[in-house]
Parts: sequence; C-alpha cells; structure tokens
Amino acid sequence: MSVLLGACALSKPVKTGDTEAQVLAARGTPTHRYQIGNEQLLEYNHGPFGQRTYMARIDSNGKLISFEQVLTNQKFAAIEVNQANKNDVLHTIGAPSEQSYLPLSQLEVWSYPYRESDIWDSVMHIHFDQSGIVRKMVNTPDLRFRDQGNVFGAFPR
Repeated sequence: MSVLLGACALSKPVKTGDTEAQVLAARGTPTHRYQIGNEQLLEYNHGPFGQRTYMARIDSNGKLISFEQVLTNQKFAAIEVNQANKNDVLHTIGAPSEQSYLPLSQLEVWSYPYRESDIWDSVMHIHFDQSGIVRKMVNTPDLRFRDQGNVFGAFPR
C-alpha cells in the first residue's frame, strides 16, 4: 500500500500550456494514449479501485490544452446511448477497470468505479452491442465499499 501512496505523492500539478514532456515528467507514463485528429489524449487511471481517471489533452504543437478528472456525472451524461461507440467512450472517460460479457443479451459491459457526486462509491456499467454501440448505461453501488447492513455503500468519507 505504501508503494501506491508513494506513487501518488510523486504526481505533480500541471497547467495549461505545459509541454507534453513537462506533463510526462510531472505525471509519469500514461496508462493509455489516444489520438484524435492532430491532438493526443494521455490517460492516467488512479485508485483506490480506479475511481479517478485524469485526461491530459495535448494539441498539435505538443502543448497541454486541458487536464481533468473524467469519471464524473457530467462526463457519463455526455455519452449518448444508441449513438456513442467504444472509441467515443474511450476518448470521453478512458479505459474501463473491468470488462465482462452478458451472453443472454449479447452485450459487452465496461465497468467504471467512481465517486458519484464525489460522495458515493458507485460503478457505471456501459453496455455495448455486437457492433460496439452503447445500448444502455447502468449505475450501481460499488459493493466493495459496502458497510454491514448498508446496501448503498459506505457513508461519505
């Protein structure tokens, strides 16, 4: 556990206009990289249990445009059911913490643990059909944080 805490402590703040090299020096190697036109997204997935994912948007000149935590109600709301595809989801909120498949409904599920409204430990499950289109999104309590007798998860920290 101390290794994880040490790694988090090594992350330094970044600011708009920083170069990609400065972002990498401050935040380390990204967990994923995505190319969108002439821009790049650098994904930084963090715990506990992957509840935070940060995206650094780098412009064509190698400068930081934005750096934000993307596992939020607002970002999930931006994913349009029956329109968004897997790439749209990856570019909006990054890679899932877990993937599964529901054989009866033939849906692939990507799961994202997060702090809903920065209060509740929740998991957003995004369901894709066989062509990779989002067909539904289901938000559930994250049972890994379940208190005895409290099905809605732990009380706010």
